[in-house]
Formats: sequence, structure tokens, C-alpha cells
Amino acid sequence: MKSYELSQLVREGAVSGRLYYEFLREPALSMGVYMLPAGGVDPQQPHREDEVYVVLEGEGVITVGEEQRPVNRGSVVFVGRGVAHRFHDIREALTIVVFFAPAES
Repeated sequence: MKSYELSQLVREGAVSGRLYYEFLREPALSMGVYMLPAGGVDPQQPHREDEVYVVLEGEGVITVGEEQRPVNRGSVVFVGRGVAHRFHDIREALTIVVFFAPAES
């Protein structure tokens, strides 16, 4: 069994100095914490994997393909593989748990 505490993962991610901090990698799934500062720029490109974002904290907007929607604490967003997407208009720093299936390559 693998078990994690989100508060510890967020601290480790902040210390890493990276926007994305991966904490789990299995062949069929990988997970990480993604942190974007208020006013920040999301440098993502489309991925080869399906992904799910679960917003833990913050407030902003996500564009997926041609659709936009606001996100905040509790928002869950699915993005299919190969679909362009990006967080923007980040009013409060975003802390997001990301699931990739299969594992991000």
C-alpha cells in the first residue's frame, strides 16, 4: 500500500521549486501536485495521456479545447489525451492534484 498526506505533498512540491511534483508512478497511473502562483503562466502542452485535475486551493480559469470554465476549491476537470488545455487568469494561487492515465511519459 502507498499512502500520502496532501499537506506533506504540497510542502515537498513547494520545496522542489518545480510547478509539478510527481509523487506516484505506476504503469497505468501517475499522480502529482501542480502549483501555479497568482498571476502565473501555465506552460503546459497537450499530453499523450488522459488526465484529471482536482483543485485543492485557489481560483482561476481553465481552457480545454475551445471551452473555458472557472475553477476553484473542489473543481474536478477531465482532459482527454492530446487536447490543448491551460490554466489562466489565476486570481489565487492554484494547488491541484493531477492524475495521468496511463502514467505520464
